[in-house]
Amino acid sequence: MISKLGSTLSKLFCKTAPDPFVIAVGLTLITAILAVTLGYEGQGAGSELSVADKSKLLLDSWRGGDGLWKFLAFGMQMCLILVTGHALAASRPVRKMIDALARIPKHAGSAAALVGFFAIMFGLINWGLGLIVGALLAREVARSLRSRGIRAHGALLAAAGYMGLLAWHGGFSGSAPLKMTSKAEAESVLPSSVVESMTVDGVFDGVSLSQTVLSPMNLFVCGGLLVIVPAVLWMLTPKKDDEIIEMPMSDDPIMADIDDGRLSGFPDWIERSPVVVWALAAALLAAYWRFVDQSSVLKMGPNEINMVMLALGLILHGSVRSYVSAAEDGAAGCSGIILQFPLYAGIMGMGVSSGLVAEFSHWIGSFATETTGPLVTFVSAGVVNLFVPSGGGQWGIQGPIALSTGAEVGVSPGKMIMSVAYGDQLTNMLQPFWALPLLAITRVKAREIVGYTAVVMVVAGAWMAIGLLIF
Repeated sequence: MISKLGSTLSKLFCKTAPDPFVIAVGLTLITAILAVTLGYEGQGAGSELSVADKSKLLLDSWRGGDGLWKFLAFGMQMCLILVTGHALAASRPVRKMIDALARIPKHAGSAAALVGFFAIMFGLINWGLGLIVGALLAREVARSLRSRGIRAHGALLAAAGYMGLLAWHGGFSGSAPLKMTSKAEAESVLPSSVVESMTVDGVFDGVSLSQTVLSPMNLFVCGGLLVIVPAVLWMLTPKKDDEIIEMPMSDDPIMADIDDGRLSGFPDWIERSPVVVWALAAALLAAYWRFVDQSSVLKMGPNEINMVMLALGLILHGSVRSYVSAAEDGAAGCSGIILQFPLYAGIMGMGVSSGLVAEFSHWIGSFATETTGPLVTFVSAGVVNLFVPSGGGQWGIQGPIALSTGAEVGVSPGKMIMSVAYGDQLTNMLQPFWALPLLAITRVKAREIVGYTAVVMVVAGAWMAIGLLIF
């Protein structure tokens, strides 16, 4: 059954899903058409604006301060989350840990469960770290099992390695929660009108991590995923020998040791010495401690997370040469963020200025209640993520709608933030955009894993919905 489901879904997505950049361009055009035909009502000094006037307003909002270039700082933050997580996963101590974990499983079912568990656990710390650790662990588990004469299905192990993206938005690198901890962070991704609506007596306190990532609801959801997902992966393990296709094996550049031990002078020595990187790491950790002393751990944003991840990576690599090499490998995965974030920002700018966001929010609020509001937002976020695969870009577009809906039906901002976060991370299991680094490491194709990730998605989605209902 699982084999047929995976084959059907793979064929469907191969035939119907274009490149995410094409989707972003298409959404831009659709938003522009809707804005010109349905938007800007009541903004023409008592009379309806002409198409030409609407087009001018639309272009201004698309290129203006809340348009194309609003996500530049945010996009850099997301690139750093990926690069620092990738570099940390490629450090020698983490690689040794992966090798040790790979020797634990005694059969294919426990192997898939172990890979899924640790992919989620590291994904909650940092989505870039979880993605790369999951990929490397999947590959090394496959290698270890093969050396012991145990056959394991490579596609299932690769799918298990992707599970960090099923939980990441509820962790410490989640875009939506981190971008709401302070006014400066919120203003960098949301329209100023939305931020002002949450300001009381001129003060924007932000949404503390205690109301999002560390809330009882999110701890319940994430804790459950750590148990449920490995169990589902274990049950999905193929039982018949003819159904098992082992993972292709080859050496990966991430696992290679770039230090050949030869020195060619002072520049070479300083690049390999721990002095430079440890000095920078000490400064970064001191700056982070200063932030905590002045504010709170619960007010951490993407900048603070990146400071810690960068410091840990520098310490564990122990040299400029090693860290820079690992970071360069990670930077290859940033092209999607760099190219697509401006388009998402432009979509948000057009939607807000034309009134489409407000109208859509009012429409959702008209049938949403305190109970159903988070669920409706959760489901809609899952659909939106199929077209906008970036959690940060999606929050910029859907955040204003979710927060306005929550205000209308009496749901706290923290719960509405997590409703978007859960929907975004859930359909990552159907969206292969972020799986590209994992697929490169495991040498498995996207269409080979989607059948397994889709089944896990259904079970995980039910669990997330339960969390939204009972808290």
